[in-house]
Amino acid sequence: MRTTFITLFLLLLTCGIQAQNNQSAAKQTHKTQSIESQMKNYFMVILLAGPNREQDSLELVKLQDGHMANITSLANEGKLILAGSFLDDGKMRGIFVFDVATDSEARKLVDSDPMIKSGRMIYEIHPWMGPKTLKTVLNKIFKTQK
Repeated sequence: MRTTFITLFLLLLTCGIQAQNNQSAAKQTHKTQSIESQMKNYFMVILLAGPNREQDSLELVKLQDGHMANITSLANEGKLILAGSFLDDGKMRGIFVFDVATDSEARKLVDSDPMIKSGRMIYEIHPWMGPKTLKTVLNKIFKTQK
């Protein structure tokens, strides 16, 4: 009788744990689907110091002006949603976040930058998942700062 009771108890415990696991899995699936419905794929570009960094000061000013004009143009087109420099003077020089459909489109846009063309910077591209509302949030932030 005692063995039967222990077996029954273990069976019920196992069923209870299994039911709880199924509920947790269902909640996790719903939570994952909910998060995924709030997320979007972007392309993050890490700008790195390139091999050609010997420009004179006049050439560097021209490159920087062209770099900033390119950033502004891509942002106005709605393709570049975030750009910025790292301030520690390390190998990583800055980032771009592109809202485009493919890696090749992101590469084409980065390759249009004068700093990349000159070899002063090189880059890595990484697919990145971020909030769908990123553009909206950034637009609100920058509009309130004007």
